Amino acid sequence: MIERFSPIGKILAMHLDTITPADPTWQAQALCAQTGPDFFFPEPGSSVREAKRICGMCELRPACLEYALANDERFGVWGGLSEKERLALRRTSG
Repeated sequence: MIERFSPIGKILAMHLDTITPADPTWQAQALCAQTGPDFFFPEPGSSVREAKRICGMCELRPACLEYALANDERFGVWGGLSEKERLALRRTSG
C-alpha cells in the first residue's frame, strides 16, 4: 500500500497494491482481533497512536479500510485511519 501525505498531514491519495477480500472473514486474521478493541475504540480524546502502530503492521489493513468506508464505520480506528481521517478521505474521494 502506498500513501501520499501533504505537508500538513492530510491524505491526498491512496493506492492499494493488494487484492482485498470481498467478505469480512479477514477480520478473524487481522492483528486487531488478537489485541482487543480497547486500542481501536478509545475513549474520546484518547490517543489512537497504538492502534495506528498495530494497523501499520497488519497485512489486512487495505481490506479493513475498504470495509470501514463501504460500511460507513463512524467510530474507532479502521485500516489505520481515525474517524476524522476517514471522513476527510470520503470527502476528497466522493
